[in-house]
Amino acid sequence: MASKGHNEVKESLREMTRIFRPKDPKKFVKDYVRKYRITGGYEEELTMVVEHELVKLNSSVS
Repeated sequence: MASKGHNEVKESLREMTRIFRPKDPKKFVKDYVRKYRITGGYEEELTMVVEHELVKLNSSVS
């Protein structure tokens, strides 16, 4: 992914995480990558983005 596109994907994924609050980040990322046809090889990094966003959401709620 190019730098600009990569940041757009991450930001989109953060927004989707805030909206849907997935229980299983790996499955969420897998479905996201398949649905939006993201180039393979980024699943691990994107999963970390989702997990980080979920931690932020959970800490702000508590």
